[in-house]
Amino acid sequence: MDSINASPDVTIKLYKKKSQLSQILKRLSRNKGAIAGLAIVIFLVFLAVFADVLFDYKEVAISQDIANRLQPPSLAHPFGTDELGREVLARIVHGSRISLSVGFAATFFSLLIGGFLGVVSGYFGKAPEQIIMRVMDVLLAIPGLLLAIAIVAALGSDLKNLVIALTVSAVPAFARIARGAVLSVRGNEFIEAARAIGAKNSTIILEHIIPNSMAPVIVQATLNVAMAIMLTAGLSFLGLGVPAPTPEWGAMLSSGRDFIREYSYLTFFPGLSIMISVLAFNLLGDGLRDALDPRLK
Repeated sequence: MDSINASPDVTIKLYKKKSQLSQILKRLSRNKGAIAGLAIVIFLVFLAVFADVLFDYKEVAISQDIANRLQPPSLAHPFGTDELGREVLARIVHGSRISLSVGFAATFFSLLIGGFLGVVSGYFGKAPEQIIMRVMDVLLAIPGLLLAIAIVAALGSDLKNLVIALTVSAVPAFARIARGAVLSVRGNEFIEAARAIGAKNSTIILEHIIPNSMAPVIVQATLNVAMAIMLTAGLSFLGLGVPAPTPEWGAMLSSGRDFIREYSYLTFFPGLSIMISVLAFNLLGDGLRDALDPRLK
């Protein structure tokens, strides 16, 4: 009934959107690497969501059991136990919750802030563009890890400050990518037509600029999650991440490095977790870039 009562213009728009989405999904499904990355990401999200169901947090992940310390991988302890007798597998599973939550949160806020700044500078140009882009250039001149270290050192080591640090370090990249995408769309004829009929700037931005500029931003968001996971691990390795005894992959690497010669599994499994998760998001990002590229239509 809704499709019958809908106007022809609305029906055509809905059909075009469904057609575009189906083409994107079709191209993405042909990319085996992207599908593998997506499957791993879904698996990691499953582990993070059901971590408490799989392993009790207090009893297995953080409670010390000195009698079973440094047990090698076995049927009883698939990934072994650490220097305090805690299950390495349980800590890795609960650590996925920290890494993914920080990665997704930092990416969301940096996309929101950086995307807004990029759209404003790209659409309005002139003074807003000069001010915003010069500030972004200053931030880009500082390596992301060093900037994050400085922010965490100033604010303190906890989960909230870690998200703030990673957000600030990622905002310039999103701002520049969003600005470039807006500049490529701003001069199109349909934008000029919208201005000619008296559409407001807010309407043009929300209905025309942003929907046609999302492809590179989505790809950058996917890749930024991988970068945020690496930075989270790096900061935790340096002692600037989440405080102990919260399980986190970088912190597990740091605590296991003193036993790396005789008990290499203490660093192998957390390092493997970081590598697989980063690889999965990068594969998914590359697949999305190819699927969203209009030149491949």
